[in-house]
Amino acid sequence: MRISEILRSVIANILSNKFRVFLTTLGIIVGTATIVLVISIGVGGQQSVEEQFSKLNADIITVMAGRGTTTQLSDEDLEYVEDKSTLLKNSEIFLQGNIVASSGYEDFSGGALGVNEGFLELNSFTLESGYFIEEEDVNRKQKVIVLGSEVALTLFEDTSSAIGQDLTINGRRYEIVGVLEQNGKMVGFSSADEAIFFPFTTYESYISGKSTKPSLMLQANSVDETKILVEDITKILDMKYMSTGGNPFMIRDAGSALTAAEDSAKMMTVLLTSVAVIVLIVGGIGIMNVLFVSVKERTKEIGILKALGAKRKVILLIFLFESIAISIIGAVVGIGLSFIMIPLMKYFEIPAIPSIGAYLYAIAFAMFTGTFFGYYPALSASKLKPIDALRYE
Repeated sequence: MRISEILRSVIANILSNKFRVFLTTLGIIVGTATIVLVISIGVGGQQSVEEQFSKLNADIITVMAGRGTTTQLSDEDLEYVEDKSTLLKNSEIFLQGNIVASSGYEDFSGGALGVNEGFLELNSFTLESGYFIEEEDVNRKQKVIVLGSEVALTLFEDTSSAIGQDLTINGRRYEIVGVLEQNGKMVGFSSADEAIFFPFTTYESYISGKSTKPSLMLQANSVDETKILVEDITKILDMKYMSTGGNPFMIRDAGSALTAAEDSAKMMTVLLTSVAVIVLIVGGIGIMNVLFVSVKERTKEIGILKALGAKRKVILLIFLFESIAISIIGAVVGIGLSFIMIPLMKYFEIPAIPSIGAYLYAIAFAMFTGTFFGYYPALSASKLKPIDALRYE
């Protein structure tokens, strides 16, 4: 019996039992659609996490004074770290606090940072207009400032009109020389879009005095080396402050938070995929039961085929192909259902990104389920003796 004849027999049997086949495929349909949705949600969730944490400068670590310590970071510490570590791509010292600024018409209350000229490059900020803090501004303690985009929009009609205007802060007037493009990044405790940037020495002399402790911003050569950089900087500072009781500073790493969030997203994907696999297993058991019933109903047909010379292999293939065909039908319908469900997920603001891999995994799981659970009933059918099958009532 040729393969084409076997396939015709399978198709004929499926078409003659459409309702039963539909009920049998429900488990496969649900399982396949679930796998596609789970993988799509997992991919979408991971991309969402990466987009959110890209705003946190995942390759940057921040070193700051610990609570209760009087020890402050300094330029000497920065130079020491730069000299001892080979993992640094860039580094800066900065001050941070909160201020109230007035344009005469509107007030702004928010974050303020005292920075040097290299701060722009380290954080990959882009200027919308004007210029950023320059070396001369730092050396001469110039009363100039650069605004985040949200600050400029709060105090002025548009960002371009802010350049050249003055803000009053702590009774002193500061000229606005630049406005940053909106970037959504976090700098220390503040959003860069909602912060005002001063020359480091200006902030130290006129805004914070000696009350604000400096922090270090250190950039790793790559995101993958961020965790290693944390360990390296910890050892370097432990060595430097060994004589005074050890390293008194805190080290914060956005990259570790990114890894933890990605791991959580992957774990959730694994758990949801496990649920989908369980659904497929239940669907597979349904296929097995239906095939056993089909073998019983078609026992005389099997006996006739064997009497006509059909080999065990042919009988096995008829029932095995039927099981696989049912699984493929369920997989196709399940994938079609996922095409409807994914836009609904986006409507409810659940990130879901379909992929070819998700569809291939779903079909592969469905075919495996059909093969695995269909083999035993097919084998049982192939082992029937012709005379017993023909006598079966």
